[in-house]
Amino acid sequence: MHLHMLSDEIWFPPVEEALPDGLLAIGGDLCTERLLLAYRSGIFPWYDDETPLWWCPDPGFVLFPDKLKVSKSMKQLLRKDAFTFPTNKAFEHVIQNCQQAPRPGQDGTWINEDIIASYTELHRMGFAHSAEVWQDGEMVGGLYGIRMGNMFFGESMFSKQSNASKYAFIKYIQQLQDDGVQLIDCQVYTEHLESLGAEMIPRKDFVEMLKLNKA
Repeated sequence: MHLHMLSDEIWFPPVEEALPDGLLAIGGDLCTERLLLAYRSGIFPWYDDETPLWWCPDPGFVLFPDKLKVSKSMKQLLRKDAFTFPTNKAFEHVIQNCQQAPRPGQDGTWINEDIIASYTELHRMGFAHSAEVWQDGEMVGGLYGIRMGNMFFGESMFSKQSNASKYAFIKYIQQLQDDGVQLIDCQVYTEHLESLGAEMIPRKDFVEMLKLNKA
């Protein structure tokens, strides 16, 4: 196995050639054509400098919508309709808030201006979506990601108020499930998402799910 270097050509090596940590390739750009090919292949960009890094870890971290875990306290908030919950009303606002959100244990964010420009264009094309929670006229939480076929690839979320991002996540997963989505790619492990039902699955199973659900 070796690290593949990308150039202007739009392609990716087989995901089985990723390094043990999941890193598959470096370089290229964030044009929409390359990003869409990446998601269709089970690959996502994640980096902390100016050079794109492309990942496909084994195992992958995913959530099956029917395995979503909702705590008693969150069920109470949902029953009360504690927040207003629209989707795709303020995509750029959401991604900008995700960029500015503090990340424990991280010096910065991978959401740079190139990411914002490319994903905003994907939103205009109908692939990138946002879910938002509002209270008293202010956006207090939200998330964004990519929808392709019956797959959703989660990118990032933010919260300015306790439980706001969790509320957005739960409501949106329920909405996606009602819409036929079969799998949520959570990409990078977090205890927070594990507490909501996310789990590890072998990369080969993840790639098979991509094919079955026409990502």
